[in-house]
Amino acid sequence: MSKSIPTPNTSKSSISVADEVWGAPFSAQAKRLLLLGSGELGREVALEAMRLGVEVIALDSYENAPAMQFAHRSYIANMLDGKALQELVAEVQPDLIVPEVEAIATQTLIALESAGWRVIPTAKATNLTMDREGIRRLAAEDLGLKTSPFRFAANAEEYRQAVKEIGLPCVVKPVMSSSGKGQSSVRTTDEIEAAWTYAFEAGRGEEARVIVEGFVEFETEITLLTVQSASGVHFCPPIGHVQQEGDYRESWQPCELHPETLKRCQAMAQKVTAALGGWGLFGVELFIAGAMDKPQTVYFSEVSPRPHDTGMVTMVSQSQSEFALHVRAILGLPIGEIDLIRPGASAVILAKQATDNPKFTGMAEALQLPTSQLRLFGKPKAYKNRRMGVALAVGNSTDEARERAKACAAKVDVT
Repeated sequence: MSKSIPTPNTSKSSISVADEVWGAPFSAQAKRLLLLGSGELGREVALEAMRLGVEVIALDSYENAPAMQFAHRSYIANMLDGKALQELVAEVQPDLIVPEVEAIATQTLIALESAGWRVIPTAKATNLTMDREGIRRLAAEDLGLKTSPFRFAANAEEYRQAVKEIGLPCVVKPVMSSSGKGQSSVRTTDEIEAAWTYAFEAGRGEEARVIVEGFVEFETEITLLTVQSASGVHFCPPIGHVQQEGDYRESWQPCELHPETLKRCQAMAQKVTAALGGWGLFGVELFIAGAMDKPQTVYFSEVSPRPHDTGMVTMVSQSQSEFALHVRAILGLPIGEIDLIRPGASAVILAKQATDNPKFTGMAEALQLPTSQLRLFGKPKAYKNRRMGVALAVGNSTDEARERAKACAAKVDVT
């Protein structure tokens, strides 16, 4: 296989349109979707794509990842290996290359897109959002969005200076990581050095860097799922969520906001997703500061150019889940109505310890709770605090839905 960038057999750079023809999976005219990352979010994307007759090829770094258990075909490779990505693209000839994780050779994606392949939503979006430095500079410096104060550091000396300039308390994160790895809050001078070591060692990429962020006093933190599509921009009702150790633990929809605050959130989300380009669903994370009885201040936090973990609640709360919306958008299909069915909530199910053979107990008791549903991800291995499933519930209010979802999740043990 040549080391040069492969080119598609036919033009795959143009965005799909709703009246385009595609054949059955495995046929010459099949619409092929290559999923880069096959976790629980990728699994739901794969299922929604398969419902529309799309052939799904799943890739991940380990065997039997959740989406692989459903896909038409699957492969194992290091997604940071650009040559391996090129070879796989040349072999499977995908119409859509759909990143589901951050740890991907994004420069290879840029080269593939330039050669005529279609990357979702764009290679630029994947590259910028893979590291917190790229997206934060785009938001704050290029787009002028309000953010928390921040500094970047590549070594211990720069880091100490950044902490001095930002002040305590602050948050320290690697510029490249996921699921809260390497993130910590620094409240006293005694915690400064440990936070640097933790962030630097957990960082990914060739050049490990950290971001030091000032604290923002906010009332709530939301995810605004934003769909860029052939039919324009669409918004889901805002989702509130709780994070611990940098990773989400529960979410609920809708999260009530002042009407003017919601307009500000939508304007900010539309601005940043339009700048990233392409079609698909984006998870825009925002901080909301100030009392709800008047317009609140909105701070941009982060954006994911793909379905968001906090958006798993939409599998029970909305007429179309975030995964269905994402697939419609990337295929160029009409989005249609996005209706809130009932207030809903999600609560994660975590592994308490590492095991190569995880087993689940308590499902029957969990599903006795009113409106409860379970999604167990089928991950073949567990480590402490790894997300292994999610409990879902609806209610007459978000408070009732949250209580049900948390109670459902508490009944399930990973042993």
